[in-house]
Amino acid sequence: MFQNFETRSDPTLAAGRISRLREEMSHHDLSAYIVPRADEHQGEYVPACAERLHWLTGFSGSAGTAVVTQETAAVFVDGRYTVQARQEVDATVCQIVPIATMRAEDWIAENLPSGSRVGFDPKLFTIAQIERLQARQKSRGIEIVSIEENLIDKIWGNDRPAPPTGLIFPHPEEFAGTSASEKIARVQKQLAADKHDAVILTSLESIAWLLNARGSDVAHIPVFTSFAIVPVSGKVELFVDPRKLDDAARDHLLPVANLFSMDQLDGRLAELKAEGKRVRLDPHSASWYFAQKLNGEHRTHGADPCVALKAIKNATEIAGARSAHERDGIAVSRFLCWLDREALTGKVDEITAVQKLEDFRRDTGRLREISFDTISGSGPNGAIVHYRVSKSSNRTLQPGELFLVDSGGQYQDGTTDITRTVAIGQPSAEMVEHFTLVLKGHIAIATARFPVGTRGLDLDPFARRALWAAGLDYDHGTGHGVGSFLSVHEGPASISKAGAVPLEPGMILSNEPGYYKEGAYGIRIENLLLVREPQSVGSGERKMLSFETLTLAPIDRRLIDPALLTVEETAWLNAYHKRVRETLSPHLDDETKAWLTAATEPV
Repeated sequence: MFQNFETRSDPTLAAGRISRLREEMSHHDLSAYIVPRADEHQGEYVPACAERLHWLTGFSGSAGTAVVTQETAAVFVDGRYTVQARQEVDATVCQIVPIATMRAEDWIAENLPSGSRVGFDPKLFTIAQIERLQARQKSRGIEIVSIEENLIDKIWGNDRPAPPTGLIFPHPEEFAGTSASEKIARVQKQLAADKHDAVILTSLESIAWLLNARGSDVAHIPVFTSFAIVPVSGKVELFVDPRKLDDAARDHLLPVANLFSMDQLDGRLAELKAEGKRVRLDPHSASWYFAQKLNGEHRTHGADPCVALKAIKNATEIAGARSAHERDGIAVSRFLCWLDREALTGKVDEITAVQKLEDFRRDTGRLREISFDTISGSGPNGAIVHYRVSKSSNRTLQPGELFLVDSGGQYQDGTTDITRTVAIGQPSAEMVEHFTLVLKGHIAIATARFPVGTRGLDLDPFARRALWAAGLDYDHGTGHGVGSFLSVHEGPASISKAGAVPLEPGMILSNEPGYYKEGAYGIRIENLLLVREPQSVGSGERKMLSFETLTLAPIDRRLIDPALLTVEETAWLNAYHKRVRETLSPHLDDETKAWLTAATEPV
């Protein structure tokens, strides 16, 4: 299994660990210490050795921050994790603060007196984060202090997992579509235009994409821990643990990169500074550590150029995405057929469902990994947006409940992410109504036409309108970018209230509105979408962008109230189901084919 089900959080450990942290804070004369979820690369997912927030507080979500003072502590989480945080964090030790009500920098300003010293590890915070933190505390007379030694690592000690050393492997051009040398040339052309001598890449996804290489250092994301310097001309300088390099990796990398060990990075940064080079750092992904090392007028701010480039999938990647989603749709349809047959036997629990779904994906013969821990939430567990089933939380699927399953696969030709909500037995009228409202929002995004320059925040209300009209909403974005055999959550674009980046042809994003009734059930419907080239609309004056739905799997008709759908919404649903049936049926066994035919009958 790519996923395990061990209970990861023990809230009872937090008090002792925070007490030890306070002792270390005293040695550095600190009034407070900030512990982020992030690692040195600011990725959403991190190696076990970087799970510092989880080790300290028990909170295992993919985004969060803790602030520990000598008297109190607080854990800050977003709307995806408020329910989860209450289950994993000892509220008598750590206050749980939704960032919608207060951010960490504001809490510090309001809870610490003038003259306080707040410590942080410069490798774990971006330049933008520290600049914002410093600006917020300046008027309060609170000093933000860089502490080179990570205090969590010190008290974690020998129990802290070792850094990962998985081998790097090539990502062939038959899947990448463009050579590493071509990608490097595009980045260097941009550097020359901006009059920058080099850019430092800290994002693992950017480095993997640029070099057409992949790894296994982070669970579910095929990346390898490293840093890279791309000069305006010449080879990339890759700083990586030599244990990750076998002959195949060296043969792949050496034509485009000079290889250095990680302990050579400090010296190289000192050389760049001494040479007066104009070195580009992305303030939203490069850590404060780099800002310190390159402090001076020659340090420049600018976006990581790989982020925008890799978001636009080339023709090979788009063809691969279509193939991956068809393959994945076969596996998901087999799973849904099995679930319908077995769910009411009383023998199916959340873990069994996860195992069975992974088995069906493995049966494709192409699965390299899952793209994230499968969210397998029955009944009230479905209301936990990023629920991770464990042996202690595992529930049996029960008649009259909803079952939410959010999952994905990593294939060399594409990354998938799909959510389906399934009725176990007879759903209530309320469940049907709420599901149909979510479906209306999903269809509104899927069928949207929009002019060039439209941002995700412009489209996000489309998904919420039907819910808003009923006095309902959800506390997460509607859609995120998706990589190509890379991270299932990829920037820079999103369909969300914060989605300020225009959508462009070739981008792949999710479409996943939802509704969550705490303690009862969760609903989410997710497909992945490809932004299509602008096309003329009838006799209209402007060409419009639109979406192609990539995901292929039926949506549970038992949860749909046709009376709530418009004629156009019904037409979309029936056309989608017809496409699912016609595409997948030739590849299915007789039982699954018959099930799919019934599941995709017109509404």
